[in-house]
Amino acid sequence: MRKLLLFSGLTALALNTVAQARKPVAAAPTTNVNNPVRPKLVVGMVVDQMRWDYLYRYYDRYKADGGFKRLLLQGFTADNCLIPYTPTITACGHTAVYTGSVPAIHGITGNNWYDKYEQRSVYCTEDKTVKSVGTTGANGEMSPRNMLANTICDELRLATNFRSKVIGIALKDRGGILPAGHSANAAYWYDSKTGDWITSTYYMNDLPQWVKDYNAQKNVDKYYGLDWNTMYPKETYVQSTADEQPWEGKSFGADQKGFPYDLKRFIGKNYGAISSTPYGNAMTAEIAKAAVINEQLGADDITDFLAVSFSSTDYVGHAFGPNSIEQEDDFLRLDTTFGNFFKFLDEKVGKGQYTVFLTADHGVAHVPGFNKANKLPGGTIEDDRWNKELAAGLKEKFGADKLIAGSYNYQIHLNQHKIDSLNLDKKAVKQYIVDYLSKQPGISRAFDLSEIMNIPFTATQREMMSNGWYPSRSGDIQIVTQPGWFDGSATGTTHGAWNPYDAHIPMVFYGWGIKQGRTNRETYMTDFAPTIAALLHIQMPNGTVGKVVEEAFK
Repeated sequence: MRKLLLFSGLTALALNTVAQARKPVAAAPTTNVNNPVRPKLVVGMVVDQMRWDYLYRYYDRYKADGGFKRLLLQGFTADNCLIPYTPTITACGHTAVYTGSVPAIHGITGNNWYDKYEQRSVYCTEDKTVKSVGTTGANGEMSPRNMLANTICDELRLATNFRSKVIGIALKDRGGILPAGHSANAAYWYDSKTGDWITSTYYMNDLPQWVKDYNAQKNVDKYYGLDWNTMYPKETYVQSTADEQPWEGKSFGADQKGFPYDLKRFIGKNYGAISSTPYGNAMTAEIAKAAVINEQLGADDITDFLAVSFSSTDYVGHAFGPNSIEQEDDFLRLDTTFGNFFKFLDEKVGKGQYTVFLTADHGVAHVPGFNKANKLPGGTIEDDRWNKELAAGLKEKFGADKLIAGSYNYQIHLNQHKIDSLNLDKKAVKQYIVDYLSKQPGISRAFDLSEIMNIPFTATQREMMSNGWYPSRSGDIQIVTQPGWFDGSATGTTHGAWNPYDAHIPMVFYGWGIKQGRTNRETYMTDFAPTIAALLHIQMPNGTVGKVVEEAFK
């Protein structure tokens, strides 16, 4: 794995864009950089919790006119794309794809983190300076301000003197906001309390009429009316374990243990359950199509950018695991959704006139119960017990309680202010915690993060953990689990570790300027942004550490 920058400072880039005459959009990039020809539209597609192997695990079941075979057979695939940092978590992943950078630079160190200076937990896109738009609750009080670097979408806006339109869309706020960047025209996300798509005053003071019209249809209830059964007979899902496994979660109620799932019970009552079905992705595609039509994305020769994240795969995967019929059916339905979406783009933007990239924000581990049933290593760590025993032990040894501020992203955060005010030996406090954790089941090692360069460690692990470290937002002690182990419960699964099951993701490019092909050389999540920047002949984002995947170009 090549060396990535480990420092946390940001490089400020001053852009002085010169207005240039345009030629008609061509099917491939020109070599004349004085008149850079670009696609009409770039569509970034992040599938939340899509392991790389899903491209091929279900390949035989993907439709000939679906989305995945179109991407694989007509696009360029880098089959050995890895995430170069930890933690492998949603907010970090979306940010890394679009900034070409790592948490040590862009500052998004998790979905949540403990801020040493503010002495509190911070949510990645929280912003109390803005108000919700489209809802009366706090779910719209969000913006990209916690992200310290800009994105490829920002650079496109800069390169066209802000004439390009950029819109981010996802069920999850972080999946729509962070990719679209700081200067986006809009980002929309789903309010699970109301069943509406919303935004914040960071972008606008009122929803566009087309979003209001979509919300008025209450399409979530339409999908609930369909219930959820398998597309094909259950016995044909030979790539999955049998239905109704004891280690699977109960997303739709304790009484619903397998297919078919009754969703009609949620109509008009529970708007959050849709996220745990394939219909959440279908609804996301609908609002994305509406954005293309109503915002006229890709309608002229000034390149626009649609950053869309498909979040339901993550909810389904967390509850049921990667070997479940639920997740297989989820991806078979997503294949159809993508196929229809590409046909829509062919008609509205023009076949060969848009560029697509597909990736994931992270992968996922197997469910421990599944591992145990198949004699594979893995399990869940007992952090609830740890927290109690550590608190008691620290109080006994150092005569003070609440010396730990919290545990986030496999890191322990010390209560620095209390330790300093009591004049305690900070190094001794850390060592006590490290010694305790190192003896616990499922732990490979625990260490003081300030000593990471001196820890006997593999280069890959050291580099990934260093790339994830931002001083004011990262912890003091790093926990490294054994393969197959994670912080979770008896049912379902999660992600966040350095291991390939969490860090090996798809990298696919398709469309304008992209040739058909494949490489097995090692590439990285951080390579997306510089590759798109090169394709568009624009500056790469200001925190980029990735490299251009040159083989993808015609």
